[in-house]
Amino acid sequence: MLVKVNGEEIDLPENSTIKDAIEKTNATYNPKSIISLIKGRREVEQNINKYKIKTPKGNIVIELFSDDNVLTKLWRDNYPEFKDKKIRWTTSNEIAAGPIATDLTPSTEEFKYKQGDVILSLSGFSNESTHLIIFKEDSTGVYSTPEINQGVFAKVIGGKRTLNNLTSEDHVIEIEGVVERKSVTDSASISDLNTILKEGNQIFTHVLIKPGQNSPQSVEHLFSLIENNMIKVDYESNSFLGFYRMKGLGKDVEYSTMRKRGSVTLRNTGKGVGKVYIYREDRVQSPAHTHIGFVKNGMELIDIANTGDLITIKTDPERIMTMTMTQKEAKEFLDIQSIEQIREGVLDDDALIVSQHPINTIDILKEKKVKTTGIIKDNLVLVDIYDEDAPRSSWYFKKVTNLVEKPIGELKIHFAVANMKILIFEGDSKEAKGLIPENTPKDKVSSGTLGITNMSRKNIGLIGVRFEDSSEYGPTAEPFDGTNIIGKMRIDFKALEKLKDGDIIYIKEN
Repeated sequence: MLVKVNGEEIDLPENSTIKDAIEKTNATYNPKSIISLIKGRREVEQNINKYKIKTPKGNIVIELFSDDNVLTKLWRDNYPEFKDKKIRWTTSNEIAAGPIATDLTPSTEEFKYKQGDVILSLSGFSNESTHLIIFKEDSTGVYSTPEINQGVFAKVIGGKRTLNNLTSEDHVIEIEGVVERKSVTDSASISDLNTILKEGNQIFTHVLIKPGQNSPQSVEHLFSLIENNMIKVDYESNSFLGFYRMKGLGKDVEYSTMRKRGSVTLRNTGKGVGKVYIYREDRVQSPAHTHIGFVKNGMELIDIANTGDLITIKTDPERIMTMTMTQKEAKEFLDIQSIEQIREGVLDDDALIVSQHPINTIDILKEKKVKTTGIIKDNLVLVDIYDEDAPRSSWYFKKVTNLVEKPIGELKIHFAVANMKILIFEGDSKEAKGLIPENTPKDKVSSGTLGITNMSRKNIGLIGVRFEDSSEYGPTAEPFDGTNIIGKMRIDFKALEKLKDGDIIYIKEN
Protein backbone atom coordinates (compact mmCIF):
# COMPACT_ATOMS: atom_id res chain seq x y z
CA MET A 1 0.00 0.00 0.00
CA LEU A 2 1.10 3.58 -0.69
CA VAL A 3 1.38 6.09 2.16
CA LYS A 4 3.21 9.38 2.57
CA VAL A 5 5.62 10.36 5.32
CA ASN A 6 6.38 14.10 5.44
CA GLY A 7 5.36 14.30 1.79
CA GLU A 8 7.50 11.34 0.64
CA GLU A 9 5.48 8.53 -0.92
CA ILE A 10 6.50 5.02 0.08
CA ASP A 11 5.18 1.50 -0.49
CA LEU A 12 4.55 -0.54 2.66
CA PRO A 13 3.15 -4.02 3.27
CA GLU A 14 -0.43 -4.27 4.49
CA ASN A 15 -0.89 -3.85 8.26
CA SER A 16 2.25 -1.74 8.56
CA THR A 17 2.37 0.72 11.46
CA ILE A 18 3.38 4.34 11.90
CA LYS A 19 6.60 3.05 13.45
CA ASP A 20 7.32 0.97 10.32
CA ALA A 21 6.82 4.03 8.10
CA ILE A 22 9.09 6.23 10.22
CA GLU A 23 11.84 3.63 10.28
CA LYS A 24 11.68 3.00 6.52
CA THR A 25 11.98 6.70 5.67
CA ASN A 26 14.35 7.52 8.54
CA ALA A 27 12.03 10.46 9.24
CA THR A 28 13.00 13.13 11.75
CA TYR A 29 10.99 12.21 14.82
CA ASN A 30 11.07 12.84 18.56
CA PRO A 31 8.96 10.65 20.88
CA LYS A 32 8.04 13.74 22.93
CA SER A 33 6.57 15.55 19.92
CA ILE A 34 3.16 15.24 18.31
CA ILE A 35 2.55 13.37 15.06
CA SER A 36 -0.22 14.11 12.58
CA LEU A 37 -2.07 11.29 10.79
CA ILE A 38 -4.30 12.23 7.85
CA LYS A 39 -6.53 9.62 6.25
CA GLY A 40 -5.71 10.65 2.71
CA ARG A 41 -5.82 13.26 -0.03
CA ARG A 42 -9.51 12.76 -0.76
CA GLU A 43 -10.53 13.41 2.85
CA VAL A 44 -8.56 16.67 2.81
CA GLU A 45 -9.76 17.58 -0.68
CA GLN A 46 -13.41 17.29 0.28
CA ASN A 47 -12.91 19.94 2.96
CA ILE A 48 -11.15 22.42 0.66
CA ASN A 49 -13.40 25.27 -0.46
CA LYS A 50 -10.93 27.65 -2.09
CA TYR A 51 -8.94 27.10 -5.28
CA LYS A 52 -6.19 29.11 -6.92
CA ILE A 53 -6.29 29.27 -10.73
CA LYS A 54 -2.78 30.11 -11.95
CA THR A 55 -2.35 31.93 -15.28
CA PRO A 56 0.49 33.83 -16.99
CA LYS A 57 -1.20 37.09 -15.97
CA GLY A 58 -1.56 36.17 -12.30
CA ASN A 59 -3.82 34.14 -10.04
CA ILE A 60 -7.58 33.99 -9.62
CA VAL A 61 -8.98 32.62 -6.35
CA ILE A 62 -12.46 31.10 -6.28
CA GLU A 63 -14.50 29.83 -3.34
CA LEU A 64 -17.01 26.98 -3.65
CA PHE A 65 -20.54 27.46 -2.41
CA SER A 66 -21.22 25.57 0.80
CA ASP A 67 -23.85 23.30 -0.78
CA ASP A 68 -22.17 19.96 -1.34
CA ASN A 69 -24.02 19.23 -4.59
CA VAL A 70 -23.27 17.48 -7.87
CA LEU A 71 -21.34 20.46 -9.25
CA THR A 72 -18.99 20.90 -6.28
CA LYS A 73 -18.28 17.17 -6.21
CA LEU A 74 -17.64 17.18 -9.96
CA TRP A 75 -15.28 20.15 -9.57
CA ARG A 76 -13.27 18.49 -6.82
CA ASP A 77 -12.92 15.33 -8.88
CA ASN A 78 -12.09 17.00 -12.20
CA TYR A 79 -10.42 20.40 -11.65
CA PRO A 80 -6.88 19.06 -12.39
CA GLU A 81 -8.06 18.43 -15.99
CA PHE A 82 -8.13 22.19 -16.61
CA LYS A 83 -4.34 22.28 -16.31
CA ASP A 84 -2.77 23.64 -19.54
CA LYS A 85 -6.20 24.37 -21.04
CA LYS A 86 -6.44 27.54 -23.13
CA ILE A 87 -8.50 30.63 -22.48
CA ARG A 88 -10.94 29.84 -25.27
CA TRP A 89 -12.58 33.24 -25.42
CA THR A 90 -12.89 36.53 -23.56
CA THR A 91 -15.64 39.14 -23.79
CA SER A 92 -16.55 42.18 -21.77
CA ASN A 93 -18.76 39.91 -19.67
CA GLU A 94 -16.83 36.68 -19.20
CA ILE A 95 -13.78 34.50 -19.82
CA ALA A 96 -13.91 30.79 -20.67
CA ALA A 97 -11.28 28.05 -20.23
CA GLY A 98 -11.39 24.46 -21.40
CA PRO A 99 -12.74 22.20 -22.62
CA ILE A 100 -12.96 19.01 -20.58
CA ALA A 101 -15.43 16.11 -20.74
CA THR A 102 -18.11 15.63 -18.05
CA ASP A 103 -21.34 13.68 -17.63
CA LEU A 104 -23.47 16.81 -17.11
CA THR A 105 -26.73 17.38 -18.97
CA PRO A 106 -27.15 20.83 -20.57
CA SER A 107 -30.19 23.10 -20.27
CA THR A 108 -31.59 25.41 -22.97
CA GLU A 109 -32.96 27.89 -20.45
CA GLU A 110 -31.80 31.50 -20.11
CA PHE A 111 -30.35 32.39 -16.72
CA LYS A 112 -29.13 35.51 -14.98
CA TYR A 113 -25.59 35.60 -13.53
CA LYS A 114 -23.82 38.00 -11.20
CA GLN A 115 -20.34 39.45 -11.42
CA GLY A 116 -17.89 36.90 -9.99
CA ASP A 117 -20.09 33.84 -10.59
CA VAL A 118 -18.19 30.73 -11.72
CA ILE A 119 -20.09 28.17 -13.80
CA LEU A 120 -19.62 25.00 -15.81
CA SER A 121 -20.98 25.49 -19.34
CA LEU A 122 -21.50 22.80 -21.98
CA SER A 123 -20.55 24.55 -25.20
CA GLY A 124 -22.72 23.50 -28.15
CA PHE A 125 -24.89 21.56 -25.66
CA SER A 126 -22.17 18.87 -25.58
CA ASN A 127 -20.83 17.52 -22.30
CA GLU A 128 -17.64 16.65 -24.22
CA SER A 129 -17.04 20.42 -24.42
CA THR A 130 -17.46 21.54 -20.80
CA HIS A 131 -15.92 24.95 -20.14
CA LEU A 132 -15.15 26.90 -17.00
CA ILE A 133 -16.73 30.35 -17.32
CA ILE A 134 -16.09 33.25 -14.94
CA PHE A 135 -18.27 36.35 -15.18
CA LYS A 136 -16.65 39.79 -15.11
CA GLU A 137 -20.01 41.59 -15.21
CA ASP A 138 -23.66 40.78 -14.52
CA SER A 139 -24.98 38.84 -17.50
CA THR A 140 -28.07 37.10 -18.85
CA GLY A 141 -28.08 34.39 -21.51
CA VAL A 142 -28.24 30.76 -22.52
CA TYR A 143 -24.93 29.20 -21.48
CA SER A 144 -25.85 25.52 -21.91
CA THR A 145 -25.44 24.95 -18.21
CA PRO A 146 -26.92 22.12 -16.17
CA GLU A 147 -30.10 23.11 -14.35
CA ILE A 148 -28.46 22.42 -10.99
CA ASN A 149 -28.02 25.88 -9.46
CA GLN A 150 -27.89 27.26 -13.05
CA GLY A 151 -24.41 25.77 -13.35
CA VAL A 152 -23.01 28.07 -10.66
CA PHE A 153 -20.73 26.34 -8.16
CA ALA A 154 -18.31 29.07 -6.96
CA LYS A 155 -17.56 32.78 -6.79
CA VAL A 156 -14.42 34.85 -7.36
CA ILE A 157 -12.86 36.14 -4.14
CA GLY A 158 -9.49 37.28 -5.48
CA GLY A 159 -7.72 38.21 -8.71
CA LYS A 160 -10.29 40.39 -10.45
CA ARG A 161 -7.52 42.41 -12.10
CA THR A 162 -6.03 39.19 -13.48
CA LEU A 163 -9.47 38.23 -14.78
CA ASN A 164 -9.74 41.49 -16.74
CA ASN A 165 -6.23 41.13 -18.21
CA LEU A 166 -6.60 37.62 -19.65
CA THR A 167 -6.75 37.14 -23.43
CA SER A 168 -7.18 34.20 -25.76
CA GLU A 169 -3.37 33.98 -25.91
CA ASP A 170 -3.27 32.86 -22.25
CA HIS A 171 -3.89 29.50 -20.61
CA VAL A 172 -4.46 27.86 -17.23
CA ILE A 173 -1.06 26.91 -15.86
CA GLU A 174 -2.59 24.80 -13.09
CA ILE A 175 -5.25 24.84 -10.38
CA GLU A 176 -4.47 24.01 -6.76
CA GLY A 177 -6.58 23.77 -3.64
CA VAL A 178 -5.95 26.37 -0.97
CA VAL A 179 -5.51 24.36 2.22
CA GLU A 180 -6.77 26.09 5.34
CA ARG A 181 -6.79 24.88 8.91
CA LYS A 182 -10.45 23.88 8.64
CA SER A 183 -9.54 21.72 5.62
CA VAL A 184 -7.59 19.30 7.80
CA THR A 185 -10.58 18.02 9.77
CA ASP A 186 -9.73 14.32 9.54
CA SER A 187 -6.24 14.65 10.96
CA ALA A 188 -5.34 13.68 14.49
CA SER A 189 -2.52 13.94 16.98
CA ILE A 190 -1.18 10.41 17.36
CA SER A 191 1.04 9.06 20.12
CA ASP A 192 0.68 5.33 19.48
CA LEU A 193 3.34 4.31 16.95
CA ASN A 194 1.67 0.92 16.61
CA THR A 195 -1.35 2.47 14.87
CA ILE A 196 -2.11 0.45 11.72
CA LEU A 197 -1.89 2.44 8.50
CA LYS A 198 -4.22 2.26 5.51
CA GLU A 199 -3.81 3.04 1.82
CA GLY A 200 -3.44 6.78 1.22
CA ASN A 201 -2.63 7.71 4.81
CA GLN A 202 -0.31 10.67 5.35
CA ILE A 203 2.01 11.03 8.35
CA PHE A 204 3.76 14.21 9.44
CA THR A 205 6.47 13.99 12.11
CA HIS A 206 8.07 17.42 11.86
CA VAL A 207 7.65 20.95 10.57
CA LEU A 208 10.18 22.22 8.03
CA ILE A 209 10.76 25.99 8.13
CA LYS A 210 12.50 27.95 5.39
CA PRO A 211 14.10 30.99 7.07
CA GLY A 212 13.95 34.31 5.22
CA GLN A 213 17.09 36.06 3.97
CA ASN A 214 16.13 39.61 4.99
CA SER A 215 15.95 39.25 8.78
CA PRO A 216 19.24 37.72 10.02
CA GLN A 217 18.86 38.78 13.67
CA SER A 218 15.28 37.57 13.91
CA VAL A 219 16.09 34.27 12.19
CA GLU A 220 18.80 33.68 14.79
CA HIS A 221 16.18 34.36 17.46
CA LEU A 222 14.14 31.50 15.99
CA PHE A 223 17.18 29.22 16.04
CA SER A 224 17.69 30.07 19.73
CA LEU A 225 14.04 29.29 20.46
CA ILE A 226 14.42 25.74 19.14
CA GLU A 227 15.74 23.38 21.83
CA ASN A 228 16.74 19.82 20.93
CA ASN A 229 14.98 20.34 17.58
CA MET A 230 11.68 21.09 19.34
CA ILE A 231 9.55 24.07 20.28
CA LYS A 232 6.73 24.14 22.83
CA VAL A 233 3.35 25.69 22.03
CA ASP A 234 2.53 28.35 24.64
CA TYR A 235 -0.67 29.62 23.02
CA GLU A 236 -3.03 28.47 20.29
CA SER A 237 -5.95 30.11 18.51
CA ASN A 238 -7.72 29.71 15.20
CA SER A 239 -5.31 32.21 13.65
CA PHE A 240 -1.88 31.25 14.99
CA LEU A 241 0.33 29.33 17.38
CA GLY A 242 2.41 31.35 19.85
CA PHE A 243 5.85 30.45 21.22
CA TYR A 244 6.73 32.66 24.18
CA ARG A 245 9.82 31.16 25.83
CA MET A 246 12.01 34.06 24.71
CA LYS A 247 9.53 36.81 25.49
CA GLY A 248 11.34 40.04 26.40
CA LEU A 249 14.32 39.51 24.09
CA GLY A 250 13.94 42.30 21.58
CA LYS A 251 15.50 42.49 18.13
CA ASP A 252 15.85 45.35 15.66
CA VAL A 253 12.98 45.83 13.25
CA GLU A 254 13.77 43.97 10.04
CA TYR A 255 11.74 42.77 7.05
CA SER A 256 7.94 42.92 7.27
CA THR A 257 5.38 41.54 4.82
CA MET A 258 1.91 39.98 4.65
CA ARG A 259 1.37 37.30 7.27
CA LYS A 260 0.18 34.47 5.05
CA ARG A 261 -0.84 31.05 6.31
CA GLY A 262 2.45 29.35 7.20
CA SER A 263 4.30 32.60 7.91
CA VAL A 264 6.65 32.72 10.90
CA THR A 265 7.06 36.11 12.58
CA LEU A 266 8.78 37.73 15.55
CA ARG A 267 7.09 40.44 17.61
CA ASN A 268 9.58 43.32 17.57
CA THR A 269 7.79 45.98 19.66
CA GLY A 270 5.33 46.22 22.54
CA LYS A 271 4.83 44.07 25.61
CA GLY A 272 4.95 40.90 23.53
CA VAL A 273 8.42 41.61 22.15
CA GLY A 274 10.38 38.41 21.59
CA LYS A 275 7.35 36.20 20.99
CA VAL A 276 7.33 34.02 17.86
CA TYR A 277 4.18 33.18 15.90
CA ILE A 278 3.28 30.67 13.19
CA TYR A 279 0.09 31.56 11.33
CA ARG A 280 -2.74 29.14 10.57
CA GLU A 281 -4.67 31.80 8.64
CA ASP A 282 -3.80 34.88 6.60
CA ARG A 283 -3.37 38.15 8.47
CA VAL A 284 -2.51 41.65 7.25
CA GLN A 285 1.01 43.03 7.37
CA SER A 286 2.07 44.62 10.67
CA PRO A 287 5.21 46.71 11.31
CA ALA A 288 5.28 45.17 14.81
CA HIS A 289 6.04 41.76 13.27
CA THR A 290 9.29 40.85 11.54
CA HIS A 291 9.00 38.10 8.95
CA ILE A 292 11.30 35.21 9.95
CA GLY A 293 10.40 32.55 7.42
CA PHE A 294 7.74 30.24 6.06
CA VAL A 295 6.58 26.70 6.78
CA LYS A 296 7.69 24.67 3.78
CA ASN A 297 6.26 21.35 4.96
CA GLY A 298 4.27 20.09 7.93
CA MET A 299 1.50 22.70 8.29
CA GLU A 300 -0.69 19.75 9.25
CA LEU A 301 1.14 19.66 12.59
CA ILE A 302 0.63 23.39 13.08
CA ASP A 303 -3.09 22.90 12.41
CA ILE A 304 -3.63 20.25 15.09
CA ALA A 305 -1.23 21.44 17.82
CA ASN A 306 -2.58 22.49 21.20
CA THR A 307 -1.15 24.53 24.05
CA GLY A 308 1.58 22.55 25.79
CA ASP A 309 2.39 20.35 22.78
CA LEU A 310 5.95 19.91 21.56
CA ILE A 311 6.58 20.15 17.81
CA THR A 312 9.70 18.81 16.11
CA ILE A 313 11.26 21.52 13.93
CA LYS A 314 13.74 21.36 11.07
CA THR A 315 15.08 24.37 9.19
CA ASP A 316 16.58 24.76 5.74
CA PRO A 317 19.28 25.98 6.03
CA GLU A 318 20.17 24.73 9.49
CA ARG A 319 21.80 26.97 12.07
CA ILE A 320 25.53 27.59 11.71
CA MET A 321 26.77 27.55 15.29
CA THR A 322 30.38 26.62 16.02
CA MET A 323 30.45 27.46 19.73
CA THR A 324 31.28 24.38 21.88
CA MET A 325 33.13 22.83 18.91
CA THR A 326 36.91 22.61 18.76
CA GLN A 327 38.69 24.60 16.07
CA LYS A 328 39.23 21.35 14.15
CA GLU A 329 35.60 20.24 14.46
CA ALA A 330 34.45 23.64 13.28
CA LYS A 331 36.68 23.47 10.20
CA GLU A 332 35.25 20.09 9.24
CA PHE A 333 31.69 21.38 9.82
CA LEU A 334 32.27 24.57 7.81
CA ASP A 335 34.13 22.82 4.97
CA ILE A 336 31.01 20.77 4.22
CA GLN A 337 29.16 24.04 3.60
CA SER A 338 32.03 25.68 1.69
CA ILE A 339 32.48 28.32 4.39
CA GLU A 340 35.95 29.65 5.17
CA GLN A 341 37.11 29.46 8.79
CA ILE A 342 39.31 32.25 10.18
CA ARG A 343 40.77 31.19 13.54
CA GLU A 344 41.33 33.71 16.33
CA GLY A 345 42.35 33.48 19.99
CA VAL A 346 43.82 30.05 20.68
CA LEU A 347 44.38 28.55 17.24
CA ASP A 348 45.20 24.94 18.15
CA ASP A 349 42.98 22.20 16.72
CA ASP A 350 41.74 21.22 20.19
CA ALA A 351 40.98 24.80 21.31
CA LEU A 352 37.36 25.34 22.34
CA ILE A 353 35.37 27.89 20.32
CA VAL A 354 33.58 30.40 22.55
CA SER A 355 32.49 33.01 20.00
CA GLN A 356 32.03 33.46 16.27
CA HIS A 357 31.68 36.43 13.96
CA PRO A 358 29.33 36.98 12.26
CA ILE A 359 27.04 35.45 14.84
CA ASN A 360 24.01 35.21 12.53
CA THR A 361 23.62 32.22 10.22
CA ILE A 362 22.18 34.28 7.35
CA ASP A 363 25.14 36.67 7.45
CA ILE A 364 27.63 33.78 7.49
CA LEU A 365 25.98 32.19 4.46
CA LYS A 366 26.15 35.50 2.59
CA GLU A 367 29.80 36.17 3.45
CA LYS A 368 30.88 32.53 3.13
CA LYS A 369 33.38 32.98 5.98
CA VAL A 370 33.34 33.14 9.78
CA LYS A 371 35.85 34.02 12.50
CA THR A 372 36.02 31.47 15.33
CA THR A 373 37.61 32.48 18.65
CA GLY A 374 39.17 29.70 20.70
CA ILE A 375 40.23 29.29 24.34
CA ILE A 376 41.94 26.52 26.28
CA LYS A 377 39.21 24.01 27.15
CA ASP A 378 39.98 24.04 30.88
CA ASN A 379 39.26 27.78 31.03
CA LEU A 380 35.56 27.26 30.26
CA VAL A 381 33.46 27.67 33.41
CA LEU A 382 30.56 25.26 33.87
CA VAL A 383 27.58 26.65 35.75
CA ASP A 384 24.64 24.97 37.48
CA ILE A 385 21.64 27.30 37.20
CA TYR A 386 18.73 27.08 39.65
CA ASP A 387 15.85 27.74 37.23
CA GLU A 388 13.17 26.32 39.54
CA ASP A 389 14.35 27.91 42.79
CA ALA A 390 15.03 31.36 41.29
CA PRO A 391 13.17 31.60 37.96
CA ARG A 392 13.29 35.39 37.53
CA SER A 393 16.90 35.72 38.58
CA SER A 394 17.99 32.74 36.49
CA TRP A 395 16.29 34.21 33.41
CA TYR A 396 18.01 37.55 34.07
CA PHE A 397 21.38 35.81 34.39
CA LYS A 398 20.92 33.89 31.15
CA LYS A 399 19.75 37.02 29.39
CA VAL A 400 22.67 39.28 30.36
CA THR A 401 25.25 36.56 29.71
CA ASN A 402 23.61 35.64 26.34
CA LEU A 403 23.08 32.05 27.46
CA VAL A 404 19.47 32.35 26.31
CA GLU A 405 20.56 32.70 22.70
CA LYS A 406 23.99 31.05 22.63
CA PRO A 407 25.44 27.82 23.99
CA ILE A 408 28.30 29.75 25.61
CA GLY A 409 27.87 33.01 27.51
CA GLU A 410 30.18 35.74 28.79
CA LEU A 411 30.74 37.44 32.14
CA LYS A 412 32.80 40.62 32.34
CA ILE A 413 34.57 41.28 35.62
CA HIS A 414 33.41 44.53 37.22
CA PHE A 415 35.36 44.35 40.46
CA ALA A 416 38.29 42.12 41.46
CA VAL A 417 40.44 42.59 44.56
CA ALA A 418 43.25 40.23 45.47
CA ASN A 419 42.72 38.09 48.57
CA MET A 420 39.00 39.08 48.93
CA LYS A 421 37.86 35.64 47.78
CA ILE A 422 35.11 37.20 45.67
CA LEU A 423 34.52 38.34 42.07
CA ILE A 424 31.85 40.84 41.02
CA PHE A 425 30.63 40.75 37.41
CA GLU A 426 28.84 43.41 35.42
CA GLY A 427 25.06 43.23 35.25
CA ASP A 428 22.37 45.35 33.65
CA SER A 429 20.39 47.54 36.04
CA LYS A 430 17.74 48.21 33.39
CA GLU A 431 17.11 44.53 32.76
CA ALA A 432 17.21 43.87 36.52
CA LYS A 433 14.24 46.11 37.30
CA GLY A 434 11.63 44.17 39.22
CA LEU A 435 14.16 41.58 40.41
CA ILE A 436 12.35 40.75 43.63
CA PRO A 437 14.01 38.79 46.43
CA GLU A 438 13.90 35.04 45.70
CA ASN A 439 15.93 32.09 46.90
CA THR A 440 17.80 34.26 49.40
CA PRO A 441 20.40 32.43 51.55
CA LYS A 442 19.55 31.43 55.09
CA ASP A 443 22.54 30.38 57.20
CA LYS A 444 25.55 30.16 54.89
CA VAL A 445 26.74 30.81 51.34
CA SER A 446 29.15 28.09 50.22
CA SER A 447 32.17 28.43 47.99
CA GLY A 448 31.35 28.64 44.28
CA THR A 449 27.84 30.00 44.83
CA LEU A 450 26.56 32.49 42.22
CA GLY A 451 24.33 35.33 43.34
CA ILE A 452 22.64 38.50 42.11
CA THR A 453 21.87 41.68 44.02
CA ASN A 454 18.10 42.06 44.15
CA MET A 455 15.92 45.18 44.05
CA SER A 456 16.22 45.80 47.79
CA ARG A 457 19.72 47.23 47.24
CA LYS A 458 20.97 50.08 45.05
CA ASN A 459 23.45 47.91 43.13
CA ILE A 460 20.61 45.83 41.67
CA GLY A 461 21.66 43.38 38.97
CA LEU A 462 25.32 42.90 39.92
CA ILE A 463 26.45 39.27 39.69
CA GLY A 464 29.00 37.69 41.99
CA VAL A 465 30.70 34.48 43.08
CA ARG A 466 32.46 33.60 46.35
CA PHE A 467 35.64 31.52 46.59
CA GLU A 468 35.03 30.62 50.23
CA ASP A 469 32.10 29.99 52.57
CA SER A 470 30.41 32.92 54.32
CA SER A 471 27.69 33.08 56.96
CA GLU A 472 27.34 36.86 56.70
CA TYR A 473 27.52 38.09 53.09
CA GLY A 474 26.37 36.84 49.71
CA PRO A 475 28.35 36.49 46.47
CA THR A 476 27.95 40.22 45.65
CA ALA A 477 29.08 41.29 49.16
CA GLU A 478 25.50 42.20 50.09
CA PRO A 479 23.64 40.93 53.18
CA PHE A 480 21.60 37.78 52.67
CA ASP A 481 18.27 39.60 52.24
CA GLY A 482 19.73 41.58 49.33
CA THR A 483 21.02 38.48 47.55
CA ASN A 484 19.31 36.04 45.19
CA ILE A 485 21.14 32.73 44.79
CA ILE A 486 20.98 31.56 41.17
CA GLY A 487 23.57 28.82 40.76
CA LYS A 488 27.00 27.38 41.31
CA MET A 489 30.28 27.59 39.37
CA ARG A 490 32.29 24.45 38.65
CA ILE A 491 35.96 25.48 38.27
CA ASP A 492 39.28 25.68 40.06
CA PHE A 493 38.92 29.04 41.83
CA LYS A 494 42.67 29.58 41.97
CA ALA A 495 42.44 30.44 38.27
CA LEU A 496 39.67 33.01 38.92
CA GLU A 497 41.70 34.70 41.68
CA LYS A 498 44.25 35.75 39.08
CA LEU A 499 41.72 37.72 37.01
CA LYS A 500 41.42 41.50 37.03
CA ASP A 501 38.85 44.20 36.25
CA GLY A 502 37.65 44.05 32.64
CA ASP A 503 38.62 40.43 32.03
CA ILE A 504 36.02 38.15 30.45
CA ILE A 505 35.24 34.59 31.46
CA TYR A 506 33.26 32.19 29.28
CA ILE A 507 30.52 30.09 30.83
CA LYS A 508 28.37 27.13 29.81
CA GLU A 509 25.35 25.68 31.54
CA ASN A 510 26.24 22.37 33.12
